[in-house]
Amino acid sequence: MRILLTGAAGFIGYHTSQALIARGDEVIGLDNFNTYYDPKLKEARAAMLTGQKGFTLVRGDIRDRKTVVEAMKGVDRVLHLPAMAGVRYSFEHPEEYVDTNILGFFNVLDEARKQEIPGLIYASSSSVYGGNTTFPSSEEDRVDDQLSLYGMTKKDNELMAHTYHHSYGIPVTGLRFFTVYGPWGRPDMALFLFTDAILHGRPINVFGEGKQQRDFTYIDDIVAGVVASIDRNYDEEIFNLGCGRKEELMDFITMIEKACGKEAQKEFLPMQPGDVRVSDADIAKARKKLGYEPKTQIKEGIPRFVQWYREYYGV
Repeated sequence: MRILLTGAAGFIGYHTSQALIARGDEVIGLDNFNTYYDPKLKEARAAMLTGQKGFTLVRGDIRDRKTVVEAMKGVDRVLHLPAMAGVRYSFEHPEEYVDTNILGFFNVLDEARKQEIPGLIYASSSSVYGGNTTFPSSEEDRVDDQLSLYGMTKKDNELMAHTYHHSYGIPVTGLRFFTVYGPWGRPDMALFLFTDAILHGRPINVFGEGKQQRDFTYIDDIVAGVVASIDRNYDEEIFNLGCGRKEELMDFITMIEKACGKEAQKEFLPMQPGDVRVSDADIAKARKKLGYEPKTQIKEGIPRFVQWYREYYGV
């Protein structure tokens, strides 16, 4: 297939691009290389893709409709991944979240309608579950108790996609990602922050007094779910893509310490605004309808990340 992949220089976008190219798809990778985190990491990912047969890089912004129009011409699928991510940053820069996550998504969705693209797969987030207290989180649960602007914008994406499917018949699949980690991961995520601090002898901030629980999902498992969603291309679906098991934050940190060969200096702090105490994915639906079966646990995935970090940064 010929696939427009927005956010191609991002963490998930890079790995998914590699998987699609490897199986023979043609990928049009669109990215604006913004400065939410170090653009050098995005440039390094893009350099790994550029020059490979079947990959074309387009430097542009989803907020620019002309760029979206040109990039989308003649594609069989659109995989839309970019967003202003992270809960805490949204408290300080709300306008960027509305501009990118809502208006940018609208440009992609509406252009898919105009160009009659046969399928749109887009990134949602486990953050849409907000203040829910029933676990594991199921796609059937209510998601109207948002705790952050980020979660609200992802829920807005789901509503917008539903409306466009209902009104225009566009096939849409939303993917609720649960705490994705692995090599080439984002510098604002816990695994990167903890590894960086431990290896450089700095203390780590352990929020929620270390009592938080997360469904940590390895990048290869996420990519398998994304690719299956592209291939199945259901008329309208929402899927949880997680590991299907939750881990205690302190166990997660212990695993990082083991992989780094050093004990962390820990500063225990209260919960931060917008954070949830637990994330835990019910992946039964993805198993049934996507053949999704995560294989990598943190005892395997964390050492792979630490090895990548050491090699990439020369530590």
